Amino acid sequence: MHGHGDLWQAHMQAKRELLAEVYRRSGVELNPDTLLIGFGRRAASYKRADLIFRDKKAIEPLLKQGRLQIVFSGKAHPNDLHGKEIVERLFKLARRFPKAVVFLPDYNMRIGRMLTRGCDVWLNNPVRPMEASGTSGMKAAMNGVLNLSVLDGWWPEACRHGINGWQIGDGYEGPDADRVDAVSLYKVLRHEVIPTYYKNREKWLKMMRASILTTQDKFSATRMVKEYYNLMYKGR
Repeated sequence: MHGHGDLWQAHMQAKRELLAEVYRRSGVELNPDTLLIGFGRRAASYKRADLIFRDKKAIEPLLKQGRLQIVFSGKAHPNDLHGKEIVERLFKLARRFPKAVVFLPDYNMRIGRMLTRGCDVWLNNPVRPMEASGTSGMKAAMNGVLNLSVLDGWWPEACRHGINGWQIGDGYEGPDADRVDAVSLYKVLRHEVIPTYYKNREKWLKMMRASILTTQDKFSATRMVKEYYNLMYKGR
């Protein structure tokens, strides 16, 4: 049990720093005690940044009742018109839910760093099997930010559902992926993520610790470089 309080204190400090930056950039004052979901990455269509808004009836009450806050950030490639449309949609959603949804423009490494250590949950819902890796999720996990992700990229290898994070869906690939993944996302959010955050802080802290311990070595650049050296170059 020792150290749980220290971990929560460190996490809340990082969260407050992120919220101060959000306020500085957008004028929106988010609540440090409300569950904060982060989504920061390139605005490519396969990453489905707006998947969480597919079913308005499912998500709106959570935002309006103050159960959930979401911070988005990302840039579209200049030639990616669909990516630009996604950014525009997120801007409109931020205007519609001014107390619960924020889109931070001018995404850069500083914002990325603050998001991957200051959010409570890291959301990742690309279309399978399009995700190459997902290094932002690894950074978040090593900071005790719990991943909520489809089984793509690095997450199938790392995920222990309900222990070090949560999975969305069961790896389905097909024409109905948006609907299948959205249904699963809402279910996991409502029945697992939100109740754990508000009603079982002890379990949340255990999951944060498990997230750090299961990823800090296995998914580090140090291990990767050592393996490259030992398996591919040594003795040549």
